[in-house]
Amino acid sequence: MNKSIINWDNLFAQKDSFMNAKPFKFAFIENIFNTNFYDKLYQTYPKIDDSWIPFSNFTKSQLAKYWGNSDDALISEGVDTTFSKEWNEFKLYVESEEFLSNFRKFTGTTINRVKNFQFMSYKKGGFQMPHIHNVGPNTIILMLYFSKGWENGDPGGTYAASDTDESKIIFEPYNLDNSLVLFQDSPKAAHGVRIIKKDVERRGIQIYLEEYDEKNGWSGVDPHSKKFQSELPEI
Repeated sequence: MNKSIINWDNLFAQKDSFMNAKPFKFAFIENIFNTNFYDKLYQTYPKIDDSWIPFSNFTKSQLAKYWGNSDDALISEGVDTTFSKEWNEFKLYVESEEFLSNFRKFTGTTINRVKNFQFMSYKKGGFQMPHIHNVGPNTIILMLYFSKGWENGDPGGTYAASDTDESKIIFEPYNLDNSLVLFQDSPKAAHGVRIIKKDVERRGIQIYLEEYDEKNGWSGVDPHSKKFQSELPEI
């Protein structure tokens, strides 16, 4: 098992927490990356410029950058030389059978393909209202964070809630430096991001893992549908 990129021991240490979480399965993992590899990803995280796509309406305010400089939320295959060597190495590893197999073992699902891989950023005024997708039980959403010095209690991490109301938050991460929040989609998988009021940048990357077969396609929402394209940006 390749541990030069992902700290798999730290992930699997939270398996029981994930499997027993209520009212839906979620987990928080600190130091998810090997430290040396994380430092290289952190140092080469893409700067916000005109290539980022703003999403702003009454439900959210955030910025996204797709792999392959695409405006399509469905993952683009292969490398993208506009990103660093380490980001390309990580992206290819995410698509590997070893990565997918480990997350199948961790979640107990039948995920077998990467559906989405995109950079996400929030700045002052950024937020996402609490919501639920409920597109199917074989959809796992990963939200990895690259923000040093986040203060305890400050908004910016993706929270889990027992209902679509911020008063129902049951977990919110505050260590956003080399950490991961993941959850399994379900009818009760409420989540969102509280509004950021400080002049900070919350860096992250979002990955969708899902079941796919050649006959029926994706087990969740069609990636070219309006619902997927509008709801996808998460973290």
